[in-house]
Amino acid sequence: MTVKIGDTIPSMKLMMATADGPKEVSTDEIFKGKKVVLFAVPGAFTPTCSAKHLPGFVQHADELKAKGVDTIACISVNDAFVMGAWGKDQGTGDKIMMLADGAAQFTKALGLELDLNARGMGWRSQRYALVAEDGVVKQLAVEAPGGFDVSRAEAILAGL
Repeated sequence: MTVKIGDTIPSMKLMMATADGPKEVSTDEIFKGKKVVLFAVPGAFTPTCSAKHLPGFVQHADELKAKGVDTIACISVNDAFVMGAWGKDQGTGDKIMMLADGAAQFTKALGLELDLNARGMGWRSQRYALVAEDGVVKQLAVEAPGGFDVSRAEAILAGL
């Protein structure tokens, strides 16, 4: 079943890169009592993700925060080392929390997995963005296959 507006973000563990190595972080920790923009990409270092999706959220981070967003997080079905390296490469600094969903468990729990096994890429995430308040999904924008329109930073900002 695919996540929808009004649903609660599932309580799960994700990983993120830190200066001391990979660290486990719970979705409860990320979402509880906060307004969060979470956007997902099919893969770190991939063309649209690196040229447009992540840079858009870095560019508009201050505007999103000005609209009451506490946390902006990027998630992908990659490991914490890859997400950390991609964040450094993209200059995310402390603007974007880079989350790793290495086994696609969170992605599958949301029903937003993307089967790219035939292309040698395994299970990935669909491209989407959501806004959650205190763990409840208030806005959800899932892209059509190959699309990049509704989940871009500007679209999410316009909906806040």
